[in-house]
Amino acid sequence: MSATRSQRLQKSFLKYQHVFVFAAPALFVALVLLAAPTGGSGGLDYWLEYWWLFPFFLLGATIVNTVGISGSALFVPFLIFIFPLLAHPLEPETLVKVGLISESFGLSSSSIAFIQYGLVDRRLALTIVAGSVPFVIGGALLSFFIPEPLFHAALGAALLAAGFLMLKADISHGEPDEDSEAVSTDGGERVDLPDDDGKLGPAGVDATDGEVTRVDRGGDTYRYSWSGYLERFANYSVGGTFQGLAGFGSGELGIISQLRTGVPTRVAIGTNHIIVATTAILASLVHVFGGTILGAFGVGGVHSLSLASTPWNMVVFTVPATVTGGQIAPYVSNALDTGTIQKGVAVLFGLISTALFLMASGAGI
Repeated sequence: MSATRSQRLQKSFLKYQHVFVFAAPALFVALVLLAAPTGGSGGLDYWLEYWWLFPFFLLGATIVNTVGISGSALFVPFLIFIFPLLAHPLEPETLVKVGLISESFGLSSSSIAFIQYGLVDRRLALTIVAGSVPFVIGGALLSFFIPEPLFHAALGAALLAAGFLMLKADISHGEPDEDSEAVSTDGGERVDLPDDDGKLGPAGVDATDGEVTRVDRGGDTYRYSWSGYLERFANYSVGGTFQGLAGFGSGELGIISQLRTGVPTRVAIGTNHIIVATTAILASLVHVFGGTILGAFGVGGVHSLSLASTPWNMVVFTVPATVTGGQIAPYVSNALDTGTIQKGVAVLFGLISTALFLMASGAGI
């Protein structure tokens, strides 16, 4: 079956995705330099003040995108605990804005990279996102009323449990098969391997009676099933609620359910990027506009975000860093063995939990 015009355009976009992905932050930075309100600042000293954020956010974006969790899971603790040691404390609303702007670019970059590499299960992602939407919206609306220490402590406890489950989970199924020598790694035609003309990118996928065979761009083959919807729904509903409340939680808790239901590690990480990106954007929109909407209905004590107070001299470095980290992540993920990823995610959850408990207790604030 010949590919449709839409499919050809999609494949062309993914083939040259690096150009489009890196053009987006370049355009963003250009617009910021030319038109962003800086309150009278704007000289060279102003724009270069936070150049040192680039390596920190590059490392953070590479880590979170490699294991498929929200960028804010590392960015927010960094801005709360480390940034004041090197510069000065930031207001909570500033943390939110820097995290949202940086994470949106990083997640978009990494999601496209994982799709291009063939490690995203579209059906799995769409069903999980559809089930998570009401919980994300509900959690975001609750964030206007629930005290921050309460849900930070709750999320910290949830991540400790997730780290324990990660160490206990049997993810040996995550290793790719070795019998995939016939695949073309340059996006060309395949021989004797499953292919799907409707699948984005050069990777092939075949699904029969819920049993999936997937071949990534590097030639590795993964076999798994779509069973386990109820467990994944339960985890992503809880994670989606926390995603709305605190800006992260969907990826951290949700990836556990994919691993526990037999989805290979690298496919789970890639698929989780689409889920986290979608739920993060949805939560961001509710956080940005929810305060104004609730205020219009006479609900007091809610917050709203103002672009006029955004620290533009920070985001001109954090946005390119997160985009670059998002592009590196699929290759780091593919290079590491499953056991390394498993232990790394569990340790990362423990570190994030510690930061959250400190936030809940008021330390460093």
